[in-house]
Amino acid sequence: MNMDTSDQLRILPGDEPELRVALFVDTQNLYYAARDLRGGAVDYERLLAASLRGRRLVQASAYVVERDGDSTAFGFVAKLSSLGYRVKRRKVKIHRVDEQGTVVMEGDWDMGIAADMVRSFSHADVVALASGDGDFVPILELAQELGKRVEVLSFKETTAHELQDMADRVILLGEVSDILLGAKSGS
Repeated sequence: MNMDTSDQLRILPGDEPELRVALFVDTQNLYYAARDLRGGAVDYERLLAASLRGRRLVQASAYVVERDGDSTAFGFVAKLSSLGYRVKRRKVKIHRVDEQGTVVMEGDWDMGIAADMVRSFSHADVVALASGDGDFVPILELAQELGKRVEVLSFKETTAHELQDMADRVILLGEVSDILLGAKSGS
């Protein structure tokens, strides 16, 4: 695994311009990591640039979970769309009620992201995942078995070790300059 810890969006060894990149963004994962760790929000334009580094984009998909009545999602989805992301949306649902009577909500996109990754295998050389969720390891290992390069873009503190270990390259978002909007100073 090759970790890029620079703050530049420079071309790295192995980043041939003819490589076709499919980017899959778990927005919930990035939202909570950026907010909780750095007090900011991810700049999705910078994220796209960090994933491409001079290579060809064939797909950029962002997966959004919306709450009923949340009007802020519209602006976020519009911004992602304007940047060239294909946005997929899902409403959060009641998953179950636990023993204490607390409602447990679910808005998980993992299976949808995994299915879209498989669909990308025919037209992408690089499968780039913007998430630290270790649940993606098996599907990314399949991508590698089929000759795809696997890259992970995430915050180090919230990235599963198994994901870091199996990836061909990890881009640490906390070290990409200007990746965060509205972050606390000194973060």
